[in-house]
Order: sequence, then structure tokens, then C-alpha cells
Amino acid sequence: MEIRVDDLTGAEVAELVMDHLQSMAVHSPPESRHALNLDGLRKPEISFWSVWENDELMGCGALKQLNPEHGEIKSMKTSSKHLQKGVAKQLLKHIITEATQRGYLRLSLETGSMAAFDPARRLYVSFGFQECGPFENYTEDPNSVFMTKEL
Repeated sequence: MEIRVDDLTGAEVAELVMDHLQSMAVHSPPESRHALNLDGLRKPEISFWSVWENDELMGCGALKQLNPEHGEIKSMKTSSKHLQKGVAKQLLKHIITEATQRGYLRLSLETGSMAAFDPARRLYVSFGFQECGPFENYTEDPNSVFMTKEL
């Protein structure tokens, strides 16, 4: 498994990001969808990584700088062909390491509150994330769970 900085120009990555957005559309009402499209992920404050095994895309994830001490995990997605292989776990380790190296004191995220997001929430809890209130520009939303971890 190789984690690479990605410029979001490859067809496979574009397809996985679209799959992520379509999944959000199935599980979350429009006002509760916070996943970013390709243009949203290409912002200078966002670093994006893809996970590969040989020439096969396994997953992706991003880190957004909210301020010099606080980062947000964005767009964590594992390809449906590679579920239960530890892709998300390796990518989350990578993002936490990167956030620590940048000097962030806190790492936060927003995920869904529905049952479809249970595996993601369990993963985040296993890495020490705890539920918190909305951060940055988020507001209270029964369809969202906000989590944070001090680094």
C-alpha cells in the first residue's frame, strides 16, 4: 500500500471522489452534505492523498488547514473493492502524522450520524477522536457528528 500526494487530475481519483459524493447523496440530505468536489479539493489549504496498490486505487483522503494550529480531515473514502483491507486505517495514520508534523494542536472532522457512517465513527474513536460540537463554519445538525482529537 502506497500513499501518494495527488493532484486530483487522474480519472480513477475523479471517479472515486464522484463515488464519495454519490454516497453522500444517498445517505445525507442536501443541507447536511459537506463532502468536497474536485474543485473544492484543489484549494491551496487542502492536501490530498490517494492510496495505491500497484496500479489500483484503493482510497483517498484530504487534510484542510483551518488555521496554523487546527486541521480538518476531509474526503476519506475507500474504494468498494478494497473495504476491510486497512486502507482507511493507514490513511488516517498518515493524515495524523502529517498534521502533527505541521504543528497542528488539534485535528477535527465531520461525518454522518446515520448507521452507514458507523464504521467511520468507530475508526475515528479507535484513534482517539471524541465527539465535540460544531467547529469552523459548521452548525448543529442532527445528521452530522463532529469529532476532534488533540495532537
